[in-house]
Amino acid sequence: MDSAEFHAAVYNVVRQIPPGKVTSYGHVAKLIGLPRHSRHVGQALKFVSPDVIPPIPWQRVLSSAGTISSRGPGTEGAQRQREALEAEGVDVTVGRSGDMRVNLGTYGWFPAVGTVDIGVPTPAEDVDEAAAVGGEDNEDAD
Repeated sequence: MDSAEFHAAVYNVVRQIPPGKVTSYGHVAKLIGLPRHSRHVGQALKFVSPDVIPPIPWQRVLSSAGTISSRGPGTEGAQRQREALEAEGVDVTVGRSGDMRVNLGTYGWFPAVGTVDIGVPTPAEDVDEAAAVGGEDNEDAD
């Protein structure tokens, strides 16, 4: 899966998260077949344009602890994410340290791997397809 396919898969999965539900960066990575790429999921969502049609509800993706990730000092992305989630009916609590958290037991969306359309072949499908193509090429060479 190249970078463009990865981003397309992330966006396709995130578009399927129902309003009022959230999931984690890691779960999105698992759903697209790259479970060790949760940070890459975050990077893919970091610069999503609000003008993309259909929209990508980036606000529905959180850390595995249910916390809204900081967008860095001087940014208001975390507050925008909180407001967008609250507009969908998701309760966001603020802890003593100022962290914003969503109860994943109440609002979590964690479908099983293989049950969500990712829009591109999974890495395992890429390998199977390459093997099939390689086998056909070898037969043609004989």
